Amino acid sequence: MALKLKQGQVWKHGDEFIRIVQLERLEVGYKVVKNLKTGEGKHEHTSKKDFCRLLKDCTLLEPKKAATDPAAD
Repeated sequence: MALKLKQGQVWKHGDEFIRIVQLERLEVGYKVVKNLKTGEGKHEHTSKKDFCRLLKDCTLLEPKKAATDPAAD
């Protein structure tokens, strides 16, 4: 399975959530939070290789779709 990392993705790992906040060529900045609504958590940095290893046990959460205006169609 090939992962396509994008800034802003949210992954579920046990009872925690991992959000990618900074994505570079060889490094990933991410935030680990317990509650997505409060957003309180700890910022971390690691290599992209180690981050992908961390994600093996995680599930990618689908982003919410933006509400569309039916009148605009």
